[in-house]
Amino acid sequence: MILVVSADSDAHACALTARLDARGGSYQLLDLSQFPSRSSVTIDCGPRGDGRSTRWRGDCGSLDFADCRVAWWRRPQPFALDPGISDPESRNFAMVEAHSAFSGLWLTLDAFWINHPTRDEEAARKVYQLRVAQDLGLRTPRTRITNDIEDARAFIADCGPHQTVYKAFAGTERAWRETRLLRPGELDLIANVRFAPVIFQEYITAGVDLRITVVGDRLFPAAIHLRGSEYEVDFRMVMASARIEDVTLPPAVTESLLTLMQRLGLVYGAIDMRRTPEGEYVFLEINPAGQWLFVEERTGQPITEALADLMLARD
Repeated sequence: MILVVSADSDAHACALTARLDARGGSYQLLDLSQFPSRSSVTIDCGPRGDGRSTRWRGDCGSLDFADCRVAWWRRPQPFALDPGISDPESRNFAMVEAHSAFSGLWLTLDAFWINHPTRDEEAARKVYQLRVAQDLGLRTPRTRITNDIEDARAFIADCGPHQTVYKAFAGTERAWRETRLLRPGELDLIANVRFAPVIFQEYITAGVDLRITVVGDRLFPAAIHLRGSEYEVDFRMVMASARIEDVTLPPAVTESLLTLMQRLGLVYGAIDMRRTPEGEYVFLEINPAGQWLFVEERTGQPITEALADLMLARD
């Protein structure tokens, strides 16, 4: 059985499970937002490892984790504590206990992961992924991550105020931040970096943006044309109107990206790069749980099918 750790509100999870249904695949959707308020988990282990079992019971039915041969970690929802726990300290204790139980459970699951939660979390760290990419010979933008006001000012002065972008480490639907080209009026706000580290980078002028979706050893590169669009800094801002097409990568870039995936321990990843007007490929970042439907819909690349192929082959 294929375990899908996600939620039925996730469009990508729905697309994949629909494809599994069409092909007769057996799967179970596990929504962690049901735990522990609306579900239970029980982990048994005898004194010598005998009698091992791990069971889940909840609104989505019951599940024996021993039946799971493939597990897909697709942007799981946060745990939802019982509202009856009102004391902040008690809520924090209960949340830590829930995380500890499941973090250990995932490490014992004898399954093929896409991607394993531990590797997924590690690979999402931008400082780490930049270092690995550089070690593999991929060019990355000149970067400074700091909450030191003077260091931030010095980096901006060196790159040039109109050639510096800044971005956040992570975002949520409620607190989402696009990559921004530093505006003249924002120089007066630099002192605010003291509150939290900010990622500053040199702005890489794009011939095209590239979204390269990787499924196992298969790459699905797509070019996103932003020249002349309303926002050339971050394709996510104009994704609905941007022209997107299937492209081919040079063999050396393909080899480097597959090695990057191996070094990060990932099976799936959405890689963002820029190809400069001079034809140089620049690595920006990798999202271990990045979206692919917008690329598939515009290019016809069979990314959902490739994921289903991989899961069914391993199940």
